[in-house]
Amino acid sequence: MKKIAVIGCGGSGKSTLARKLGTILHLPVYHLDAIYWQPGWVPQDKAIFRKQQQKILENDTWIIDGNYSGTMDERLAQADTVIFLHYKTIRCLYGITKRRLQYRRKTRPDMGKDCPERLNWEFFLWVKNFNKTKAPAIYSRLSHYKTKKILIFKSPKELQNYLTELDKNR
Repeated sequence: MKKIAVIGCGGSGKSTLARKLGTILHLPVYHLDAIYWQPGWVPQDKAIFRKQQQKILENDTWIIDGNYSGTMDERLAQADTVIFLHYKTIRCLYGITKRRLQYRRKTRPDMGKDCPERLNWEFFLWVKNFNKTKAPAIYSRLSHYKTKKILIFKSPKELQNYLTELDKNR
């Protein structure tokens, strides 16, 4: 595992997983939110965002966390491993609520500079509807990458068991 794409619903723990994998595997970690969101929650220009992602993809090793469907296929094509955190909706809603409380008035380490944690209605609905609207499209995309190692975790416990084994076998 040298090039890992971590995808999943908001609040599923993609960034936390990426950091843990980076520590275990000694690989560089890139958070797409930190690249996309400019100070004050201003979105990055799409062409610039795509170029910045492409620069990361040119490296020999990486862990990239984030969905960003407009550039997902580029990551999936180059990844040797794809990890999809496909948790229940209630778990992800809990995750975004917990994160909002934990980082109240602060910017998360995996977020763009000067983007204090927020929880707005649009994002809440995106998370609420992810399993109905986004997950089927992700499964469809993943079906095109049969030569990749694709790991799908349905619960944090399942993921933790995997991480424990991975760390033990290092």
